[in-house]
This record gives sequence, C-alpha cells and structure tokens, in this order.
Amino acid sequence: MSQFKSGFMQTMSERGYVHQCTDNDALDELLNNKVVTAYIGFDCTADSLHVGSLIQIMMLRHLQRAGHRPIVLMGGGTSKIGDPSFKDEARKLLSDEDIEHNKSGIKTVFQRFLSFGEETSDAIMCDNAEWLDGLEYIPFLRKIGQHFSVNRMLSFDSVKTRLEREQSLSFLEFNYMILQAYDFLELRRRYGCQLQMGGSDQWGNIVNGVELTRRIDQQSVFGLTTPLLTTASGQKMGKTEKGAVWLNEDRLSPYDYWQFWRNTEDADVGKFLRLFTELPLDEIARLETLEGAELNDAKKVLANEATALLHGKEEAETAAESARKTFEQGALGDSLPRISVTAAQLSDGLWVVDALRIAGLATSSGEARRLIKNGGARVNDVAVSDESLKLGNTDLADGVIKLSSGKKRHVLLQV
Repeated sequence: MSQFKSGFMQTMSERGYVHQCTDNDALDELLNNKVVTAYIGFDCTADSLHVGSLIQIMMLRHLQRAGHRPIVLMGGGTSKIGDPSFKDEARKLLSDEDIEHNKSGIKTVFQRFLSFGEETSDAIMCDNAEWLDGLEYIPFLRKIGQHFSVNRMLSFDSVKTRLEREQSLSFLEFNYMILQAYDFLELRRRYGCQLQMGGSDQWGNIVNGVELTRRIDQQSVFGLTTPLLTTASGQKMGKTEKGAVWLNEDRLSPYDYWQFWRNTEDADVGKFLRLFTELPLDEIARLETLEGAELNDAKKVLANEATALLHGKEEAETAAESARKTFEQGALGDSLPRISVTAAQLSDGLWVVDALRIAGLATSSGEARRLIKNGGARVNDVAVSDESLKLGNTDLADGVIKLSSGKKRHVLLQV
C-alpha cells in the first residue's frame, strides 16, 4: 500500500518509478493540494529518442493524467555542450544545424503521449536555447556561478566517476550542471515549475537546480528520479544486438518495436508492464504469475500495449498479426521490415552474404559468414549452408525474398 496521498506519487510508487526524491512528504503534500508544473529535459543528440527515454516520457504522461502540467524541455542550448553524466568521454560537438534537425525529429514522439494546448494541465514544449543562447559570460558568472561550490560539484558521482577512471572531463562539460540548474530557475520564473524529474544519473544536476532556486529566489522546488533501468540479465535498457531501439518510425518499424517488447526476458515482464503500459495493477499481477508457454501471452500483451501507446492501436494489431503469421503459420507478415534492392542487383545475382548485410541482419560480411556457418541464416525459410550462394529473380515469392537470422529476426528484400 502506498504511503502517499497524491494520486501522482501513488502511481509513481506503485508502478516502480521512484528512486530518489529531495523531499517526499513535502512534494506529496504539494501535489495533493494544487496543480503542479513539472519538467524533464531532452537533449538533441540524435534525431530520435530511444526506448531508454521512454520511462521519462511515461512519467510526464502519468503526471498529466493525474491533473498536473508537464513541460517537455528541448535542450537546444545544452546540446551545444553535452551532458557528461556517467559518460566515458566527451560527446561529439554538434553544429547548430544538426541540433535543429535532431530537435525536429525528437518533438514528434511527444504528441503520442501528451496533450498540448491551453488548458491548465496541457503540456508545454519549450527550448532552453531561448534563455541560454543569450547569456553573457561575466554577468552569468557573477549572478549564478557564485552559488556553486567546485568542491561540491566534484563530489557528484557523475563527475567523480570520470575523474577516478582518469578520463578527461573538459571545462565545457563541467559547466553542464550549472546550465541545467539554471534551466530549473528559469522554468520556475517563466512557468511556475516546481518539480524536475529525470533518471538517476541526473540526481546531482537536479539537486543543483533545487539549491540554486532556493538561494536566488528563496523558493522551494523539488527533484524526483527514477531507478537506473537494466534488464534482468544486466543489459542497459534499450540496447539490443541490432543497436538502439528508436521511438521514431523512420528509424525503427512498428513491427520491430513490437518484437522488442515481445522478446522481453521472463523476469522483466511484470516490471515492464508496470512501467511501460497503463494496464491496471491487478491485471499486471495476474499476468506476471504466468509460467512457461503462458508467459508468452503476457509478453504479447506487453508488446501490444507498449506499441499501441507509441504507434497507435492499429499498428500494434498489425504487428501482432504479422508476428502470428510469421512465427505461428510460417507465412510472410505484411508488416515485416522491407529493404529495397535494384532489379539489376538480382539479375546479376546478389551474394547471400551481401544480402544479409544489406538487410541489416549482419553488420559485416564476416558476421554474415559466421551466421551461415552456425546455421542461423535462412532464405525463404530454408536454411543456408553455402556462403557462395547467389540470390536472383527465381528466389522472389510474391515480389519479395524473405531473409532470416535465427527464428526471430526477419527482413523482406523487395525490388
């Protein structure tokens, strides 16, 4: 039973989102008595977020569903520096054009999860470049820099880890936590924002913002972080053998997104249902007790619910049906990923090693050869044993060639 009174903190606690909070009781009281504005920042380091950011997006969604107001802060300014938190080395510096391109790609995903508008609890999207780009260095140091202790900054885990490993930390990166703290101060002044949320790696940056706001404006604000999310086998959430699990459809198809959730490890099913779906907790409790083959049904529910939130119910149903056809009937699924090849490539004969690489089922020719040698490669559901095999027009079935890596990864080559 949750010890919290506010609906939002009850949900956060019961579904496993709470790791650290600057003041549990005071924040709970505030949320129970008024509409609270809260923010999470998203730097523009790629043109799509990946599933590792989904826990933060879900926090904003739950916040809005509880009647409060979320702010999505685009890091148009901070992306020019790069967050050093728990990174082994400095991020590559991005150009202004890269940042704008990435920002436009990232924005689209939030429309799926949040309602934007003019009502009290409608979400706001803003960009910290609005106030960071125009800062003057000397006045900023005099007004803001005096409130930061270098000794304290060096004690935060995100900085200490880099230094203990004797990995370089540039002065540019060292400034990041000051700018993020300043973001919180600005958002409180502009929008009355009283809560910053984020992953556990952001704890030091969030605490700096809480303290800066108290010192300069004499206002109480709060911080709330989620636990570091890893799979049961210890892998970082959102990383697979194929790379990042992107949220934008042009980077990862709804079918592949569905498959990511369908392939969840057994021990993670209950946790992921609580974090990444809106199913009632009693239904989740029932699903996570399933065992053996029945647990696969729970994984399909997870895949359906998570995919519907991001891509819509229709795309989720299409992906589920395609998976059913592919794995239960051995037929071609309509929504399997498709890769185009030219008619000339097939007429001349396409080496199967090259085809596996083009399809993304192998990252190199060497990996493709190992896949064939180990018996994991299939063409039109027939195992391939000869790496000198050439694919041609005679291999087309209904205009496509089905390539497979193992039992779960499939791509259609089409002319």
